[in-house]
Amino acid sequence: MRIAVMGAGAVGAYFGAKLAAAANKVSFIARGAHLEAMQRHGLSIESSDGNFQIRDAVFTAEPAAVVS
Repeated sequence: MRIAVMGAGAVGAYFGAKLAAAANKVSFIARGAHLEAMQRHGLSIESSDGNFQIRDAVFTAEPAAVVS
């Protein structure tokens, strides 16, 4: 399944990362320093359910970049 998370802040990034970890193709739409950090380092999730990293995703500020 292809999913776009618009506004990938704390909540959106968490649920988007969970969906990506479940083998869905997830694109994260964010802006500013948060976007730059995700583009550089991927998305790291630390939770009581376990920690994991998402690197194989689209991180962009442009919603049009996720349409194909």
